[in-house]
Amino acid sequence: MIVKLLLLVSDLSAGGIQRQFVELLKGLRGKSICPRVVLFSREVHYDDIERLGVKTYFLDRRIKKDPTVFLKLYNICKEFRPDIIHSWDSMSSVYAVPSAKLLRIKFINFMIQDAPQPAAVTFSESIRSKITFPFSDVILANSRAGLRSYNAPPERSRFVHNGFDLTRVNRVFGTNGVRSRFAIETPHVVGMVARFHIGKDYESYIASATRILERRDDVTFLAVGDGSTLAECRETVSPAFGERIKFLGNQRDVESIVNIFDVGVLLTNPNFHGEGISNSIMEYMALGKPVVATRGGGTAEIVDDGKTGFVVEPRNVEVIAEKIELLLDDPGLAKSMGIAGKERLFNNFGLSKMMESFVELYEEILCPNNGFGGSV
Repeated sequence: MIVKLLLLVSDLSAGGIQRQFVELLKGLRGKSICPRVVLFSREVHYDDIERLGVKTYFLDRRIKKDPTVFLKLYNICKEFRPDIIHSWDSMSSVYAVPSAKLLRIKFINFMIQDAPQPAAVTFSESIRSKITFPFSDVILANSRAGLRSYNAPPERSRFVHNGFDLTRVNRVFGTNGVRSRFAIETPHVVGMVARFHIGKDYESYIASATRILERRDDVTFLAVGDGSTLAECRETVSPAFGERIKFLGNQRDVESIVNIFDVGVLLTNPNFHGEGISNSIMEYMALGKPVVATRGGGTAEIVDDGKTGFVVEPRNVEVIAEKIELLLDDPGLAKSMGIAGKERLFNNFGLSKMMESFVELYEEILCPNNGFGGSV
């Protein structure tokens, strides 16, 4: 039996959700599944989708909330007749509901890809969850914490942890070439890979870097990503440290850059965001780097505090700086944490494990006697 699967996502910009979306498409090759893709924007950072040869529909929106998209999507569903609609963000989930219900198509609502404190769930996401949850056959998240954050009904809830394509670590460039490209001369490198957004705590990252650089000159701090708060963050860096705190913007060869890190950092502002299962953390772990990350959300589901890295309290600059320096000064500890993290990733967060979970879910939802149980 071939399962006809229609995957919906807002865009394929340089983000964690989009990365996982592409990883799923890659993993579906060779499976008894026929996927098609609907995009609501022509912004495509990940060009893998073209190489995969998956039929893709672009539903351009004339305005932000374009009601004509509902009809366009309905027509696609009527022609393709998918067995399952699988949405990957809240906007896509809203657009999916009428077609799924009118055409009696099973609907997997994967809008939960973060895990904020319940009070930090945005008004728009809260409204979209209330609109879509009652019409969803499965409410999916990438972490247990996410289901709790959105108070998803247990009887229809599932989580599938993000998966990492382990072959990506085989495509890294030499460290000397990367260092030369970004003019890095210090023996140590610390990095944070994240979009510049109010939910990512670059403020604490830069403050921690500054504190460390006031004491030593043997480390360079990298910020990899782009976004709305980039210019503001640049302005907070003292001219004295301009050559030691570098902003690299969006980069396609992220793995090669992470490969030169001594420590991988991911800090989050819990007032605005909570991580699900972070792609950045998985990249750090895949390349054997110890992690320093903010407590909260799904981070505790992937980082084993004290064994694969350190989980720190939000916005505690002193402790963040302390943990980074500890790892810089104790290469044996850093190496052992990196090895443990790599093993943990390979055993629990590989792409094949994620794919098995998705395929099992697709089979289960199409079984007449599925009977979902709780998973929170």
